[in-house]
Amino acid sequence: MRHFGHIAPEVRKRLFHQEPCEFTADSPARLLSAALGATLYSPATRPRLADDILRQASNGVISMVLCLEDSIDDADVAAGEENLVRQFADLASRTATQPPLLFIRVRVPEQIPDLVRRLGPSVRLLSGFVLPKFTEERGTPFLEALTLAEAESGRRLFAMPVLESPELLYRESRVDTLEGIARAVGKFRDRVLALRLGVTDFCSSYGLRRAPDMTAYDVQVVASVIADVVNMLGRADGSGFTVTGPVWEYFRVPERMFKPQLRQSPFLEVQAVELREKLIEHAMDGLLREISLDQANGLLGKTCIHPSHVLPVHALSVVSHEEFSDAVDILRPERGGGGVLRSAYTNKMNEVKPHRAWAERTLLRAEVFGVAGEDVGFVELLTAGIPG
Repeated sequence: MRHFGHIAPEVRKRLFHQEPCEFTADSPARLLSAALGATLYSPATRPRLADDILRQASNGVISMVLCLEDSIDDADVAAGEENLVRQFADLASRTATQPPLLFIRVRVPEQIPDLVRRLGPSVRLLSGFVLPKFTEERGTPFLEALTLAEAESGRRLFAMPVLESPELLYRESRVDTLEGIARAVGKFRDRVLALRLGVTDFCSSYGLRRAPDMTAYDVQVVASVIADVVNMLGRADGSGFTVTGPVWEYFRVPERMFKPQLRQSPFLEVQAVELREKLIEHAMDGLLREISLDQANGLLGKTCIHPSHVLPVHALSVVSHEEFSDAVDILRPERGGGGVLRSAYTNKMNEVKPHRAWAERTLLRAEVFGVAGEDVGFVELLTAGIPG
């Protein structure tokens, strides 16, 4: 699989200075954690789930979560488990197809080894589990269950804990909770692929819901949690983890309070005015702004609940030619002693030592999402990636 693999090779060649790399579910964890991109959630109860998965893969989806938790009724859990076993067997029988990275969101630790056993040979299609409301006390049994299931099945399985508990939100317990989470995920570091933020649950604790004109960063009580999670769990010193962006819950907006947040000029330049209007109509301008703020705040990838959100996440994850040029210059072997240099684009200072961690992260993102051509922007990437 590869990002933008659903578009024609000749189009990729035109768009990219460096095309996204190919990878598999068995690729190194460091690469997979960066490659998750827009992780699309789907209820595990969908009757044609296998068909849905393959259709989304053909439209560019790289990772999916099949949910047995909040997205389904409590009474439907058993039926959801049975459906997952059937749908995985269906997928496994289609030998010519390659599904995305698949994760199951469970409710209790006992579901992990039970589902792995019930999946049988089709467990080869499973990449891991999403662990809800993760704290040290609640999360450690999930990680222990995953380790047991991995040993029994012989299949490498990853965990993606969801940070969404009230203890993490409340100021008086936040630091202790984060320290506990750090201990738990640190102990099982090789098994933790990424940490996911449950912003909807954070808002719920205060009876809040951000409007389509607002981002998670405009809700200050939420923004403060994101900052502290990145501060303690997303460091670039080797101790940190990939932290993914929060879900965007809108896909059509009947009425707006504020002006659209998308400038006209990038769309006029490539004759994509209709695309801009469509993005605004479906609240995508707010999504695009939030993705940009995710990246500025150290997050990579995003939880998605609608297929239309996937392409914007991926388009804005592509490394620009300017970013790539700066990163390569900073990491040249002869720059190992440090120093300051003017960027090749002659518009900024690149300070070798302080910018090194940024450059390393940028080149990892470039490997999985590619590097845009010199004159290619996100609008061209959006336009090219829209399914025909």
